[in-house]
Amino acid sequence: MALTRNFEKVEEIIQRHGRKKENLVKILLDVQKEYRHIPKDVVNYIGVALGVPPAKIYGVATFYAQFSLKPKGKYTILVCDGTACHMEGSMSVLKALEEELGIKPGEVTQDLKFSVDKVGCLGACALAPAMVINGEVYGNLNAEKTKEIIRKYKERKDDENV
Repeated sequence: MALTRNFEKVEEIIQRHGRKKENLVKILLDVQKEYRHIPKDVVNYIGVALGVPPAKIYGVATFYAQFSLKPKGKYTILVCDGTACHMEGSMSVLKALEEELGIKPGEVTQDLKFSVDKVGCLGACALAPAMVINGEVYGNLNAEKTKEIIRKYKERKDDENV
């Protein structure tokens, strides 16, 4: 079966997981990592490849919070709005992100470099208010510190740390 160039990586992911239905979550995690979301055409491809109805795949993809059907930025920013963070000023962190990036929670910048999501808790209450960027925790934030962090990411070359 000849594959279009667009699905070569997806086929590789499916084969790596043994073309097994029971590995659907693992397959979706790898797809999410590759594309920064789960594209509709990929859902259909996976469905055919595994013999799973696309509706079931969508069910899995919408049930688990780590999956997104919309593109996420290269730098995914999660802002905690749990009780401790909210009381310590998470709304000023969100406002600073909106000012610096021009997007609100649930959105992605046009260049697909940044996306922002508000979450219920990051488990970093002692660092309130806190945010996570691609797994890196930043705490004790205020508006200026938040903007400074984002500016460093904007200036960042792909091979360097912030």
